Amino acid sequence: MTESTSRESHELVIVLDFGAQYGQLIARRIRECHVYCEILPHDTPAQAILARRPKGIVFSGGPSSVYDDGAPLCDPALFQAGIPILGICYGMQLMARALGGEVAGGGRREYGKTEITVLDHSDLFQGLNPRLIAWMSHGDRVEKAPPGFLETARSSGVLAAMADPARKLFGLQFHPEVVHTPWGIELFRNFLYQQCACTGTWTTESVVATSVQTIRDQVGRGKVVCALSGGVDSAVTAALVHQSVGDQLTCIFMDHGFLRRGEAEQVVRTFGENFHVNLVHVQAQDRFLKRLDGVTDPEEKRRIIGDEYANVLEEGARKLGDVEFLAQGTLYPDVIESGTRQAARIKTHHNVGGLPETLELKLVEPVRLLFKDEVRAVGEELGLPDEIVWRHPFPGPGLAIRILGEVTPEGLDTLREADAIITDEIMAAGLYRRLFQCFGVLAPIRSVGVMGDQRTYGSTIVLRAVTGDDAMTADWAQLPYEVLSHISTRIINEVSGVNRVVYDISSKPPATIEWE
Repeated sequence: MTESTSRESHELVIVLDFGAQYGQLIARRIRECHVYCEILPHDTPAQAILARRPKGIVFSGGPSSVYDDGAPLCDPALFQAGIPILGICYGMQLMARALGGEVAGGGRREYGKTEITVLDHSDLFQGLNPRLIAWMSHGDRVEKAPPGFLETARSSGVLAAMADPARKLFGLQFHPEVVHTPWGIELFRNFLYQQCACTGTWTTESVVATSVQTIRDQVGRGKVVCALSGGVDSAVTAALVHQSVGDQLTCIFMDHGFLRRGEAEQVVRTFGENFHVNLVHVQAQDRFLKRLDGVTDPEEKRRIIGDEYANVLEEGARKLGDVEFLAQGTLYPDVIESGTRQAARIKTHHNVGGLPETLELKLVEPVRLLFKDEVRAVGEELGLPDEIVWRHPFPGPGLAIRILGEVTPEGLDTLREADAIITDEIMAAGLYRRLFQCFGVLAPIRSVGVMGDQRTYGSTIVLRAVTGDDAMTADWAQLPYEVLSHISTRIINEVSGVNRVVYDISSKPPATIEWE
């Protein structure tokens, strides 16, 4: 959805980002309460925030101390605006210091699961138990609440929560957004529904209806081209645009040669035959492989693939004639990982800021502010088949960034077969929907083995399987040994040249889900 659409059609809560490790989780928890939420820089002027008429504001945590030189601050006018504010961790400390309380710096750090005692159940803690487990992660602490504030919870002698009910200002020293605070969602609901007077208009049905109207308003009678990859993001984008403007949309499905087994056939069947979308199937395998010849650096791979991606789009749009708009499935995690004002670039996504100026098309990005699970829900609402909606995320550069080092036709064949076996076995075990992603990586490692009483010197496949709700954080999946054994045996027996399978047990962070 576009920002203007969200502003006009849904109740809005703003999260001010002070550099929090869990900033995106706050937004997700608020959206789970059916309230639309956006993240803005901590120093966004109060006038700009109030112009958007938010129902409430949340201050995130952050790594700074309020005593640091250059510590991030908010516009103090927000405290006088009459809008409910919830400060979390650093956000509580900032609120306390700004309004006349006392914050102690340094000293004993509190980290991990902690029991808190609720002293007042009249606001955020309404309906919750008097003793609760919460997740703490802080060094500074509030020694004395500001004038007008009540102490509403304590933990091991430390002030854990405070509230000024008259001004609807609330502070929490712990993190309600993480799963380690299991009742945190109830606290968010109390803040959103009781203090902010939200009613919960952010539903899948409303997202679809609003998106369709927004696309119609933006596109008018213009022609739209959509880069269709086969993944859920571009598929939902295509379905939304098609429902909005019908035959004004043409999808360009480029087979760059880095797709999973059977993926091209599935895309053509779903959109060309079932949904009757105007579909152009471009066979571009040779040109992509030629440009990657000898390239080993992962960022260079992504840059080259993104550049060629744009070239294919530009050529396709030119052939169609009079195309004004480009629809693409950019997600919020794509924007964050490609680098924003608050986040360093982790890796370049070819659909974020990577299109050349020569491609003079206006962007239509109906899912740009959605997380992956929200996109899946929209896909189901639009009637997309399960094999598209629930297919595991797949990067735009495809298997090219799951081959470490140079990409070759032989490497692609090897990885494609190994990856298909992984998917087959995970599905057979009934685990596919429980995982966020599972796939193979072809590592540039050769090792000695014994097969048929003969010495081998074969390739290594890395199995990667993670759980999570979106691409921002993920845990490595603790797959049953029997499943791991089946996958390893089949890959080694059925994929020529592979004699070793290893399992990646790294979580995100610190690792990323993809290896490149």
